[in-house]
Amino acid sequence: MELYCTRPGCPRPINLFSDLDDQATLKRVTQKYCTTCGMPLILRDRYLPTKLLGKGGFGVAVLARDRDTPAMRQCVVKLFKPAGDLSPNQVQIAQNLFEREAEVLEVLGNQHPQIPELFAFFELTVPSFLPGKQDNFFYLVQEYIEGEDLEIELAKKGKFSEEEVLEILREILPLLQFIHDRGSIHRDIKPSNIMRNRQNRLFLLDFGAVKQVTKVASSTGSKGSTGIYSMGFAPPEQMSGGQVYPSTDLYALAVTCSILLTGKQPNQLFDSYTNQWNLRNYVPISNNLASVLERMLLATPNQRFQTAEEVLAALSGNFPSPTPLSSQTPITQPPNSQLSHPSSPQPPTTPLRTAVPAFSSLELLFNAGFSGFEAGLLAVALYSSLGFSPIGMGLGILILGCLIFAQSRRIIEKIDLLIIAGISLAVFWFVPFLRSGIAFPDLVILSVGAGLLAIACTALFRLIYKLLSLIF
Repeated sequence: MELYCTRPGCPRPINLFSDLDDQATLKRVTQKYCTTCGMPLILRDRYLPTKLLGKGGFGVAVLARDRDTPAMRQCVVKLFKPAGDLSPNQVQIAQNLFEREAEVLEVLGNQHPQIPELFAFFELTVPSFLPGKQDNFFYLVQEYIEGEDLEIELAKKGKFSEEEVLEILREILPLLQFIHDRGSIHRDIKPSNIMRNRQNRLFLLDFGAVKQVTKVASSTGSKGSTGIYSMGFAPPEQMSGGQVYPSTDLYALAVTCSILLTGKQPNQLFDSYTNQWNLRNYVPISNNLASVLERMLLATPNQRFQTAEEVLAALSGNFPSPTPLSSQTPITQPPNSQLSHPSSPQPPTTPLRTAVPAFSSLELLFNAGFSGFEAGLLAVALYSSLGFSPIGMGLGILILGCLIFAQSRRIIEKIDLLIIAGISLAVFWFVPFLRSGIAFPDLVILSVGAGLLAIACTALFRLIYKLLSLIF
């Protein structure tokens, strides 16, 4: 039987013990030690680590067997041991998160079938690599969910259909509502933290970043969140270290759904130029689902849905009005504990505006070409009528500005632009004096040249903007 050494940095963690293949020996052996580093392998005289499941900055997660159960039940053993050069304050924050995961699993895992159950939480002191020193390790043992997470599913099968994503939402949203109702916010929703078991049931994993509102507020004297999150999934208030809300989880869930629908990563779906998510540009989905996800992805917390129940209602076609954060129902703890939602100054509530779908790069260039084309025709017409006068220049800027505004709000778009360009050319064909003596073919060449120049300038500006956004 192979046993896996849980000491971080062990050069050869896999240990083979042939005598443990005998069930009788396996049940009564007192301890086994790593043949490389001397680390005790049988944890708490009970758990036998067998296989590495994952490794991160705060330790490792291994698959283990519980020899105190008749069938040697499989479980997950998580070790807390921060790697790297962390300050004492950072280590303490990480340890608090690990202990909080154990507390949340103990409460929530025993109450909800889609949250892993906590089996044990203990500390182990062992000799260090350094002579005369000792290392302290914290272990968490939880239920093992056999299956695959949604990140692996996406890699194997490709993009999810709209119906598949709706099924995920209908299963995860009630689970999030359960968590939020008990005073917790997960803060790390992403495909790799949603597991589907062999019976096709979804589980929410990794509660290490969970925030219990009262505990953080009372223990630190601050309403801000810790700076631990998954880049691309966290909304602005979480990345800035500010107060987090149930809508913070809803934002991350919407990012997760967008990734599953498109097969693209957050940095590919979010356009920093327009500061919007480009979901509709990558996948054809119903207006209802797109509208729901777009509202979940709004940058301002009080403009999103405030509860998972509101999202479920919206998926059924019943869109609730935006609710000010100050008037939200306080998050409550389980019986025997007092919890009130921390109060903090909130931005004033403004009416929810319909988001304008972001423009793709191709649309921006096409719009620029149309604007340049119309600008060329307009310049010729105004020069023919008014000459080089301030009135003519002002009138030209006003008309061109109205055209650009109409494009930016999608009042005119796509085929509309071709129709308007065709009508403009027809006017010049039938009203020759607007051309100021310029032959019609020359007029077309001049206008097309102006359009190409506008496209080139727009492409150059966008390229410079992208490069600066990468640098800064």
